Parts: sequence; structure tokens; C-alpha cells
Amino acid sequence: MVTSTNGYHSGAECFVNSPNNISESGGYLRLTTRAEAAPFTCSDPLGNYSTQYTSGAITTYGKFSQTYGRFEIRAAFPAATAAGLQSSLWLDPNNGAKYGAWPASGEIDVAEFYSQYPDRVIPYIHYLPATPDPNVTNTVCLITPSQFHSYVLQWTTNQLTVSFDGTSCLVDTWNPAAPLVAPQPFDQSFFVALTQALGVGSNVFGSTSTPLPATTQIDYVRAWK
Repeated sequence: MVTSTNGYHSGAECFVNSPNNISESGGYLRLTTRAEAAPFTCSDPLGNYSTQYTSGAITTYGKFSQTYGRFEIRAAFPAATAAGLQSSLWLDPNNGAKYGAWPASGEIDVAEFYSQYPDRVIPYIHYLPATPDPNVTNTVCLITPSQFHSYVLQWTTNQLTVSFDGTSCLVDTWNPAAPLVAPQPFDQSFFVALTQALGVGSNVFGSTSTPLPATTQIDYVRAWK
């Protein structure tokens, strides 16, 4: 997943295909955000921009996708306690506009690490609900993000369940806004994406306060029908 082909980036980083950002070491996939020696222009089909930061992301788009089943990712996030880093283990639909522009077509964030919250990892289910849905996210899944944990999504025709190390963290039975009816939009094929990025908003990256380089390590990704 590189910014130059799909325009994707979360914060000020530029996703590139470089061994400095995507590598394997000790049996782990390593996705790294780093500061380059000087600012450069990041090529982006949605509009080029200047940055000094590169990062790594991978996706199974075009190689593997699945509707329903069990997805398990064992990963360790950066050992950071200052704001400015965002790491995500997530699923996105192959046809991102099948039911309309984001978030209408759905997104499943199995685990997101925001370094401003160094004691937890956050799940999030994105879609347009018919009524307010209190179960799409929470911030009470307390763990030590820098240690390896097993992040699991169980996805059925009527329920999305996220667990961390076997402990249930989030359970949602979604009710989409009209004209969609359940199990839409989560009735289509999703691919897996793993990203290490820079933060925005309240978790905004600080050039002098956010520690770099920062690496998310992936032990394995597994899927069952």
C-alpha cells in the first residue's frame, strides 16, 4: 500500500515501498515510520504534498479477501507514551463504494493503537447506523500495546466480535440506515490492511515530541472461513 498509487495516508507520513519501512527481522514483519534527512514531495494522485516522514503499510487487496469468518493478527505496537503515532490492524471492503462513500460501505478496525493512550488498544466498527449504535467502539480494552497480543475478529452474518488475547472487547449486531438492511454493508468481501502511521487530531504528531523511528511488528495474520 503506497501513497503514490491510491492516495492513502493517515497523517503527515508518505507510505512507500522501501526496506527502510517494510522489512522482516527475527521472523517478524516490521512496519516503520521514520524521519528522512530532508523534506521531499510525496507523490499522491489526490494531490502531492511535502513531508519529511515515510512509513510502511501492507494490504491483501487483490490477493486475499473474505466474507465472514475468523481473522487473527498477532502484533506488537511501538513502545511509545507520547502522542503522535497511530497503528491499525483493519479490514476494508474490496468495493469501497458498493453501498456509498465511506463509511456507508463499512470498515472494521480490529485494533487501533494511538500513542496518546499507551495503556489500551481500540476497536472500531464503521458504518451508517439506522439509530445511534453504542457498540461500535470503546476505549476500555486495557493491555500493554508494546507486547505481543492476539487480536481476533469473529464475523458472522449478524454479529461482529473483537477479542484481545481471548477476552471479548467489543460485540456489535449492526443495524444499517435505509436503504440498507442487515447484513449489509458487512455482507461483502473485505481485505486485510496493516498500517503504521502518524497521528492527527488530539493524537497529533509532534516533530520534537513523538519518538521516531517507530515500528509495529506482526508475528502472523490468519483467517478461517
